Formats: sequence, structure tokens, C-alpha cells
Amino acid sequence: MFKTSIRSLSTVARKSLKIGLIPADGIGKEVIPAAKQAIIALGSDIPKPEFVDLIAGWECFTRTGVALPEETVEILRNECDCALFGSVSSPSRKVTGYSSPIVALRKKLDLYANIRPVVSVSPDVNQRPSIDLIVVRENTECLYVKEEILTIGEHGKEARATRLITERASRRIGQMAFELALARSRKHLTIIHKSNVLSVTDGLFRETVRGVPLLAGLNGKYDGVTIAEQLVDSAVYRLFREPEIFDVMVAPNLYGDIISDAAAALVGSLGLIPSINAGDDFVMGEPVHGSAPDIEGKGIANPLASIRSAALMLRHLGYSKGADKLDIAVDRVIREGRVLTPDLKGTSTTNEVLEAVLSKL
Repeated sequence: MFKTSIRSLSTVARKSLKIGLIPADGIGKEVIPAAKQAIIALGSDIPKPEFVDLIAGWECFTRTGVALPEETVEILRNECDCALFGSVSSPSRKVTGYSSPIVALRKKLDLYANIRPVVSVSPDVNQRPSIDLIVVRENTECLYVKEEILTIGEHGKEARATRLITERASRRIGQMAFELALARSRKHLTIIHKSNVLSVTDGLFRETVRGVPLLAGLNGKYDGVTIAEQLVDSAVYRLFREPEIFDVMVAPNLYGDIISDAAAALVGSLGLIPSINAGDDFVMGEPVHGSAPDIEGKGIANPLASIRSAALMLRHLGYSKGADKLDIAVDRVIREGRVLTPDLKGTSTTNEVLEAVLSKL
């Protein structure tokens, strides 16, 4: 079970929980319905769930010319308590008028923290040490501001991208990371950067995160948290060599994306890794895996990351009892090893894995 304590958005009692569902593209259309069924199965452990089906994604763009309809944003902002997002099939080439809807949603709803726990559950045949870490990824800036230009220079085409790191974004992602570290038994935080090369941008990120405990009003709150640093290339190396040294890792947007995907390889599959996109006013669960077009429609997509993402979302809202039940059910299915999808060397279908999880509830 994920031992992640994340500050709740609200403790207000709700009679119902309105959840936006955005399957988007690829296997998102298969795993988000599975997460929906798992949430329904919790019964009285959460307020009565109400679901709102919303659209976004590459397929939406090809049909309508818009990847993220404004109606989707407005319904999430004004009607929903939280949301689940599936996956996006963004093209690798530039397409005029298209921009990733998940990146846009994070910015429009100010979901500045992408929190990705990576935990080993089943015994490792290679006898790797137990892995229990959280990647806290800044979610709104870095190269993901998507400001690129293409010009013609003396030696042909020249492409440039703007990388934005701000003190404000670095401070609040740093504070989120310190909160997570403080709630865990090891109370250890590693700042990931490359300030030996990018001394201005990564230097600002590093200095700002390190300065969080010194902010006025904290009164020594984080004195028990040990602070470490790793250059991003060294961090990837040590992640594979000695993952047990990491507890909470905080990183700028691009580094956090890469590190969390790499960490997923240590626990068996991207199909196991959940995340939430969290802000001060909203939270959206999102499995870390992509749209997986190679298996789309085959009924073999792993639904466990989406179910775990639903659990993270519920825990962030304060419904720990329901979240714990989902996590325990998923852990039991993995440990038993009888009903697993092909990414975990099993032969089961998406629906069979879902039914196995529901049976544990």
C-alpha cells in the first residue's frame, strides 16, 4: 500500500463526490472506466460518486479541431470536485493548432504538483532492495511552457526552446515536497537539478527549494527533514544502482517526467505507476503510462495504475479509508500473481484484472 500522506484539499463533508472522467486517447478509454468501477465498488467508504464524461485529446482534435474544449475546462472548474485523466496520443511532429491537452489542463487549473509514488510490491526475482519513493515534479513550467522557434541561420535551420524556472513555482513545489517528506518515516528529501551546467535556471530551482525551511512563519517545521542533492544524470544512475537511497525526490518538470518513468522500470511496469496533478483547489488523478497505441483495443491494458491514481486522488481529498481499500486490493492482486496483464508477464485481460481487484474489495 502507498504510504503517502498528502495534505487534503478540503475536510468539508460531502453528500456526493462529482468526478470528471477524461479518458482521452488510446488505452485511456479502457483504464479510466476500470477506475470508475473500482470507485463505485467502495460504496459507503466515500460520498456517493457522480461521474461526468468529458472529452479532450488528439482524437478530439481530429474531430473538432480543438484538443481541449473550453467546456471541459469550465465543467471541471465549476462543477467537479476532482477528475481522472487517461492518456494522450500527441503526435511527435508539429501539427498546427494542436497542443497537449494534459499540459494545458495542468496550467489552466493550476495543478502545479505532479506527485508520482513508485513502490515495489511483489518480491523481486533479482533480489533488488525494496523501493518506496515519491517523485514530486513541478508541473507548470520548465521546457513545458512550449515556447519554441525555428529560424534559418548561417548553418541552416536553428531551433530554440525557452526554459522557464520561476521562484514562485519552485517555492511551492518545494513546500509540497517538504510536506510529503515530513509525513514519511525517513523524512529525506533529494533535490534534483543540473545547476553545474544550468547555473541560472537550475540554480534558481535548487536555491529556492533549499530555502523553503527558512520561509517566514514555518518556525522550524521542517527541521526533521534531511536535505540531499543529486545532479539529474547521477540521480538516474543511482536510481538503478541503489534506489533505496531515495525517499522523496523533487525536480523541475522535464527531469521529474524522465526520472519517474525510469523508476517505473524498477517495479515492473509503467502500468503500475499512478500520479495526481494537485493544486490548492483541485486534484486530478492520472496514470503515468501513455496511450499505448500498440495495444489499444486489444483488451489487455493494465488498469492498476488508473485504480491507484483514483486512490491517490481520494486520499488527497481526505477519503483515506476508501483509498487504503483500493491500494490493498491492488497490492493483493499483484502479490498473488495469478491475474496480471501481459506487461507484468501475465495473460489476463483488463476486465479480468479489474474483476480480481473488485473481488478483493
